Amino acid sequence: MIEGHGDDLYQYNGIKMNFSSNIYTGTDLSALYSHLSTCMPVVGCYPEPSATSLERMIAQESGINANEVLVTSGAVDAIYLIAQAYRHLGTCKVMTPTFSEYEDACRVFGYKECDDAALCWLCNPNNPTGSVMPAGDVLDLAKRYRLLIVDQSYEDYTLAPLLSARDLVQRDDIVLLHSMTKRYAVPGLRLGYVTASASIIKRLREQYRPWAINALSLEAGKWLVAHQLTAIPNLAEYLEETQRLRRALNEIEGIEAHDTMTNFFLCTIAQATARELKEYLAHEHGILIRDASNFTGLTPHHFRIAAQSPRANDALVEAIKQFTSQWKHY
Repeated sequence: MIEGHGDDLYQYNGIKMNFSSNIYTGTDLSALYSHLSTCMPVVGCYPEPSATSLERMIAQESGINANEVLVTSGAVDAIYLIAQAYRHLGTCKVMTPTFSEYEDACRVFGYKECDDAALCWLCNPNNPTGSVMPAGDVLDLAKRYRLLIVDQSYEDYTLAPLLSARDLVQRDDIVLLHSMTKRYAVPGLRLGYVTASASIIKRLREQYRPWAINALSLEAGKWLVAHQLTAIPNLAEYLEETQRLRRALNEIEGIEAHDTMTNFFLCTIAQATARELKEYLAHEHGILIRDASNFTGLTPHHFRIAAQSPRANDALVEAIKQFTSQWKHY
């Protein structure tokens, strides 16, 4: 899905508050910018064909071997790479509602979707619901499939216990996806990685595109891992603010904000569509939300919110109150 993801900021003018992207927007990246300004000469040379130096750093940080890590151009690149490498399995199951690229990648490589599939995709924590499947349940789920891919892109946005790379690299039935994009709040760099057994990584590397990671992204990734930038200074406080926002939205007649274990959550609006609300907020208040109606299994009344600063969150609540008090006009 090229179009239809969150954070379609590029389609609007005058947006002042962006609740559409799940990525934390308050990160101070000035030190990274300063570092990259000294790295510009690398654009005149080819980068490493397979980001080996960054893979070694991630492996050391994760307590695994370098041949159990594969760096990709964002988690989406990894999704398509896995679908390609395991297309011989032929059948897949996607735990919906969830990120659309699992279904899209399987469609590209000719999978048939069915309940008794060989390969299964799980987003955990899940986008767009914010739910988290306990680690034990994930391991039980893996018993039903030849290969379970667990996308943990939002692992740094929850306090719930999750599986670690070290837990799983001895198994040949589970793959973990990770997102540096989200961990360090750098979506424009397109950095992600896979952790799995050496045999799985070997199969993926056979399908890998040379120079998939550009030179500046590679330099940024190494700097971020080395300096362990904290994208969210106080996760517990941020998640508490998320719950405060959710409670405030639930006090608005016609709005239901659903449970979450992350910084984002689904909402439903009763007497209008999510698209109508989105357009009103964008054009009248400079606020952007995510119309979630294009997630499989959801409806035109679903939208997604990612918590921002307390001040921005209060502005969103007031803007939605204004919309719901004027149903007949929108």
